[in-house]
Amino acid sequence: MDLWRLRVFCKVVELRSFSRAAAGVRLSQPTVSSHVKDLEDHFGCRLIDRLGRSVAPTPAGELLYRQASDLLARYDGIEAEMAGYQGRVAGRLVIGGSTIPAGHILPGLIGAYRRAYPQVTVCLLVGDTEKVFFDILSGKAELAVVGGRTADRRIVQQPFLTDEMRVVVPASHPWAGRKTVAVADLAKEPFIVRERGSGTRSALEESLAARGAGIEGLNVVAELGSTEAVVQGIKSGIGVSVLSSMAVAADVRAGMLKALALRGVKLTRVFYLAFLRDRSQSPAANAFCTLIAADRPK
Repeated sequence: MDLWRLRVFCKVVELRSFSRAAAGVRLSQPTVSSHVKDLEDHFGCRLIDRLGRSVAPTPAGELLYRQASDLLARYDGIEAEMAGYQGRVAGRLVIGGSTIPAGHILPGLIGAYRRAYPQVTVCLLVGDTEKVFFDILSGKAELAVVGGRTADRRIVQQPFLTDEMRVVVPASHPWAGRKTVAVADLAKEPFIVRERGSGTRSALEESLAARGAGIEGLNVVAELGSTEAVVQGIKSGIGVSVLSSMAVAADVRAGMLKALALRGVKLTRVFYLAFLRDRSQSPAANAFCTLIAADRPK
């Protein structure tokens, strides 16, 4: 057993796929499978269940993943601290991102960061807002950009960017020619909502509550687990939804979707830089925070 095999194994668990893990670590899929098989032989038990196109850790695999994640985080911390001692920014930086930041904000920031600090390897963990907070608390992610708030005082959240949300409909919808829509009209339309724990849903609930309304007053026909799934549901005619302007900008420009304001409701949300209050940041994380501060809109 060695650290590299453990890192490959963790990537398989996180991405739920041998092929995606192989792309993530720049190895062939057979090599990734061989590394996992070596670990299974070493521990004498199955670690990964193959479930068609997806994979999932067995109970033994879950145990190994938790322990390996902690070990790799400590190892990466040693590398970063030693590089910092020598005046270099190097090592591995794990960043968490909820759906919108991970898809539309962080890629550009990570690209700029890598150009400035090419000796740092960046790993982006993607999930809904609640999962990202869990990754911060568990030490898997050193910092994150999320679209929701937490009441957990162990986590510091600094406002980073404000986003406008809009009612999103297909280009063929009767509302497509409008600029705004009333809450009463929205309540009559089949509506697709994000899952509980997502920042998009929380922001919608808060915006409606400020007007004395709520999601329970909408005609919810589907609850989907990602922004992309909601977008595809809108295109497929399942219903309409409220989504980030950034998430649908390309489809709006292409004429496939229309984005409308919700009359009388302030549909805005704030994205936050989040990190553990009592965790000493690595030089790599400090450099990323400095870059974000410089990039933050004034």
